[in-house]
Amino acid sequence: MPVRAFTRTFWFMGTDAHDFLRDLARGLKTQSDQLTEVVLQHLRSELPEVWRYEDIAALAPVALSEHVDTALDFLERGREMSEVATPPAAIDFACRLAEHGVQISELLRVYRLVHAGLLHLFYEEAGRLTKDPELINAVMITLSALGFEYVDRTSEQAVAAYQRARDRWLQRRLITINEAGTRIGTTLDTTRTAQELADVGTDHLADLVTVDLLDAVLYEEETHPADGSPVLRRIAQSVSDDSRDPAVDSRATHTYPEGSGPAVVLATGKPLRLGIAASDAPTWLKVPPDDSGASGAVGIHSLLLIPLWARGNPLGLAQFCRRQTADPFDDDDLLLAQEISSRAAVNIDNARRYTQERCIALTLQRSLLPQHAPEESAVETASRYLPSGSRAGVGGDWYDVIPLSGARVALVVGDVVGRGLQASATMGRLRTAVRTLADIDLTPDELLTHLDDVVIRLQRAEQRGMDEISATCLYAVYDPVSRVCSLASAGHVLPAVVTPRDAPAPRTVVFPELQIGPPLGLGGLPFETDQFELPQGSLLVLYTDGLIESRARDVDAALAVLSDVLTQAPASLEETCDRLFHALLPSRPADDIALLVARTRVLDADHVATLDLPSDPAVVSEARAFASERLAAWGLEEMAFITELVVSELVTNAIRYGKSPIQLRMILESTVTCEVSDASGTAPHLRRARDFDEGGRGLLLVAQLTERWGTRHNREGKVIWAEQAIPSILAE
Repeated sequence: MPVRAFTRTFWFMGTDAHDFLRDLARGLKTQSDQLTEVVLQHLRSELPEVWRYEDIAALAPVALSEHVDTALDFLERGREMSEVATPPAAIDFACRLAEHGVQISELLRVYRLVHAGLLHLFYEEAGRLTKDPELINAVMITLSALGFEYVDRTSEQAVAAYQRARDRWLQRRLITINEAGTRIGTTLDTTRTAQELADVGTDHLADLVTVDLLDAVLYEEETHPADGSPVLRRIAQSVSDDSRDPAVDSRATHTYPEGSGPAVVLATGKPLRLGIAASDAPTWLKVPPDDSGASGAVGIHSLLLIPLWARGNPLGLAQFCRRQTADPFDDDDLLLAQEISSRAAVNIDNARRYTQERCIALTLQRSLLPQHAPEESAVETASRYLPSGSRAGVGGDWYDVIPLSGARVALVVGDVVGRGLQASATMGRLRTAVRTLADIDLTPDELLTHLDDVVIRLQRAEQRGMDEISATCLYAVYDPVSRVCSLASAGHVLPAVVTPRDAPAPRTVVFPELQIGPPLGLGGLPFETDQFELPQGSLLVLYTDGLIESRARDVDAALAVLSDVLTQAPASLEETCDRLFHALLPSRPADDIALLVARTRVLDADHVATLDLPSDPAVVSEARAFASERLAAWGLEEMAFITELVVSELVTNAIRYGKSPIQLRMILESTVTCEVSDASGTAPHLRRARDFDEGGRGLLLVAQLTERWGTRHNREGKVIWAEQAIPSILAE
C-alpha cells in the first residue's frame, strides 16, 4: 500500500502523522550536527576498517551531514520521493570506497546503519514530544515506510555511482597490468628487467620500489629455498616522489635477519602487507643503506613484500613502499603488486636462463674454435669470431686452419643452422669430423660428401621433435708448391680473392663464380671441386653469411663495402679483420660471424726437388742417391740414413704395386717430406708380417722412423708420403 494511502487512516483519527513529522523535522534541524555526530560514532565503532583510509574518514562526516539535512528537509516539506536525490558528498563517498577496493556490501551496510541510527533518534524524539499511543504508532509506521523508501532510493543511486567508479578502477588496473606486460621484459637482461619492474611499480602503485635478487640466481643454474639467511644483491630501485633516487650497488651483498618480514617471504613464497609506525620501524628496512649512509626507508608507513618466484624456484624479493602517499596499501594493491611481480619474475628467470645458456654456449663455441693462428709455411692467417648480439643466442659458425701433407693447408669455414648449445655442440662435432676427414687427405668434394653423410647420421640420431640439423661448409686446399687452390662449397658463400699489392696490375677483389653445392644434410646430391691459381701474396677471405647479410642493406651493397675495404687493405691481416668488422657490422649483429683471412705464400724452388722414375727396381739406388744429395744441399746430412731408407721403401712399394709414371718429390719446410706418386689408385696399408713373410714390413718401418705418413688420392692416382722432423740442432 502506498505510504500516503497507508497513513491516510490516521487522518480520520484526528491527528495527521505527516503534520507531526513535519513539526518533528523542523525542530530537529537545529540539532542536525548532534544527530550527525551520534550516527557517526556508531559507524566508526561498527566499521573501523573503512575509517583506515584518510580521505574516506575525512569525507564521511560531510556525507552523513548532507544525508541528515536531506532527510529532515524531505520530512519537513513533505516532498515526493521522486524529488529526492542522493547528496553529492554521499555519491563521492561511494566512489571513494570503490577506488579503495572496499566491497559494495560495506557501502550497503553503511546505509543500513545510518538508517537504523536515524530512525532510532527520530523515535526517541517523537516519544518525548507526545504520549498519545495512537499518534506514536502512526508516526512510527509512517516514518518507517518513508525511511525505507528514502534509503532504497538514495542507496540505489550510490550503488550505481559505486559501480561506475569500480569499473573505472578495474579498467585502470587492467591498463596497469597490460602496461606492465609491455614495459617489463623488453630485453633478456636481468638487471634491466628488474629495473623495469621497479619503474612500473613507482608509476602506478608505490613511492619507492626495490628489487633484491638472490646472489645464487646471478651465478647458478637453479635455486631452491635456502636454509638460514640467503644472500641477496639489490639490483634495481626506483622512487616516484621528489626525493633523490638512492644509488644501487649491485656488487654489494646483504642478508635479512631470520624471522624478519623479507626473510619470511623468501622462505615461504607468500606475500606480506605491513603497516609501519614511525616510532617502531623495523631495523631491516635500513638494509642496505644508500651511498650516503642514510636509509631510503625514512617515512615509510605502508609496505608490500612480494616474493619473486618462477617455475617453482625463488629468485628474490620486491618491496613496494608508500611514504608520501597517505593511503596504506589494501588487498587490491597487494593483488596488483603480485600480478606485475609474477610477470616480472618469469621475465627475470628467462633473462638469467638466456644469459647462462648464452655464456655456456659461447664458452663452448670459443673452446671449440682454434685458440691461436697456426704458423704455416703455405699461408699467413688471421681470424675473428663474433657472437650474435640478438636474443637468438650464440650460433654454430666456425673456421679452421688444418695442415696437410706436402706443405699444403686446408682453410675451412662453416655455419650450423640454429642457435644455442645444440648449435655449438653440433659445430664441435662437424669441426672434429672435418679434421678427421682432412687427415686422410680427401679432395674437397669427397670430404664434403663424407661430411654430408655425418650430418645425415646426426639427424637420425637426434630425438624426434628436435630441430633438423643442417649446416653449410666451405673447404679449400692451398698448395704452396703449385699455387693452386682447390675449393668446394656445401651451400656456403664463396670467398673473396684479392690480388697481391706488388702485382703489375692494381689490387683487385674478385668473387669467383664457382659451383655451390647443396647444404649439408640433404644427401644424395653431388659436390664439385673447382681449382684456380693464386699469385704469391694473394688474400683469400672466407666468411659466414652474417658478415654480409643485414636488414640495413642488401647483399650487393655489403659486398661492395667488403671490396672497398679489401682493396685498401693494410699489410697487417689483423687490422684487415678489424676494418672489415668495423665497416660491415652493427654494434649488435643479428647473426654470428666467422672470418678467416689468409695470405698465400709460395714455397721457394730450392725447397722442392723432384725426380721422375721408371718402373724398374734398379732405380731405387738412384732415388736414394738423389735424396742424399738433396739433403746435403739443404745442410741436413745427418738425416741421410733414415731418409734414404724411407725413400727406398716408398719407391720400391710404388714400383712393385703401382703404375707408371712414378715420381719422387722432396719438400723442405718445417719438416722434410718425401712423396712418391704413381698412377695406381690402390692404397697401401699397414699389416703385421708373419715370421717367414718376405714382405709386408716396409710401411711398418716407415711408420716407425717418421713423424707421420699417409696416402692421398688425386685424379691421376695416389701419393704416399712421409714426414720427418728436423733435429733441433740442424733446425737452428
